[in-house]
Amino acid sequence: MANANIIILDENNFENEVLQSKLPILVDFWAEWCGPCQTLLPIFDELADENKDKIKIAKLNVDENRSLAMKYRVMSIPTVLIFKDGEEIRREVGAKTKSDYESILNAL
Repeated sequence: MANANIIILDENNFENEVLQSKLPILVDFWAEWCGPCQTLLPIFDELADENKDKIKIAKLNVDENRSLAMKYRVMSIPTVLIFKDGEEIRREVGAKTKSDYESILNAL
């Protein structure tokens, strides 16, 4: 079941949701076939619920949005980009633990 606190991104809403966001936004670049990406689903669900007033959590399927993956030079997945005021401020490649992501978010 989809989490109402997670934004599903595509080429039509990326600029509005990410680049014009008032809150920092964590964007998970992922794909259905990616095992490590699947392990992150419950982690991002929890983070989205626990931090909804501080940061947005979004997912971008790289298979469906290849041009955005290329634009942001996403070479392997999962890749997480964090944007603030329309600029990429952090990049994490590979699956991390929930506490790793909490530390990253707390550093914002």
